Amino acid sequence: MAEKYPSYSYVFHEFDVDESYLYNEAFISFVSKHEKKLRSFYRHALLRGKEILPTMHGLLAEDGVSDLFIYLSMVESGFSTDAVSPKKAVGLWQFMPATAKDYNLTVCHSYDERCDTVSATSAAINYLNRLHKQFGKWYLSAMAYNCGEGCVSRAIKRAGTDELSVLMDDNLKYLPRETRQYMKKILLLAMIGENETLDFGNTTNQNLENALIQVTVPAGTSLKEIAALLKMNEARLLSLNKSLKDGRVPKERPTYKITIPLEKVYAFYLRYQLPDKKKVFKSHMVSHTVALGETVESIAKLYDVDAEEIIFSNHLKNDFLVLDSLLVIPVNKKTFDKILE
Repeated sequence: MAEKYPSYSYVFHEFDVDESYLYNEAFISFVSKHEKKLRSFYRHALLRGKEILPTMHGLLAEDGVSDLFIYLSMVESGFSTDAVSPKKAVGLWQFMPATAKDYNLTVCHSYDERCDTVSATSAAINYLNRLHKQFGKWYLSAMAYNCGEGCVSRAIKRAGTDELSVLMDDNLKYLPRETRQYMKKILLLAMIGENETLDFGNTTNQNLENALIQVTVPAGTSLKEIAALLKMNEARLLSLNKSLKDGRVPKERPTYKITIPLEKVYAFYLRYQLPDKKKVFKSHMVSHTVALGETVESIAKLYDVDAEEIIFSNHLKNDFLVLDSLLVIPVNKKTFDKILE
């Protein structure tokens, strides 16, 4: 199998898997039975995700998670941004409502951030980084993503080791069958993909045509109007923004980000102008310690302020936050009084 999949060494390294696992009988049997089907699945998923893959790759590369975790998303959703599982998990990374809430993804009747490529991928990165901090190995993080931290912790305790071949043993069954199959799928799909020397971050003309970017629009904006403004197909714009349930930006926050093709960004800024917003300077300040998984946007939502106000008040150069750092948050009197209570 090493000759057939020379990429295995790189793949196993990225997931912290010992190279000897390539010769594991159960894994060899799995590859033999499923590689044809998974090759077909790989091609279809790649076609479906061609527009969003450069964005996902860029986010993974920026935040310390191997870009091979793209194959985890492939297994989870086949790169369908609005995929729904029988258990009601949603989106590229298949977040359940409770986990989405833990990672500050908005889920309501008109807006579901689990279907937004940038928001969902950023949340998945935070979750995977937290799992890696807990377990210390990326393959354990991937398995915990599937069956939960408690399940993996119990499996390690029962097995007396975190060795992959032991945890994946089909006779000992330390982990659920679904999780054992899940990890094998990720490894095989990564071997298939990397064997074809696929570079998701390649900046060829074709990838530039498919590249996406996010722009800010005010609450209540109609995607139909934006599509007309950009002279693009409305259905395509809607497909890029499946987090918006009725084709219109919600009104819960002053502004939202929508996704448009990079090739349309010049037209957007040339033809679209955000309404002037009168700045309201708040006289009350509260302190906030940055917790794991928090972003400027999530903290802004927590205190009902604009992200820009937090960035300005703390002299931040961008929206990057350091864990356990202290922020000052400008709030109105009503929020301030509520916090004091």
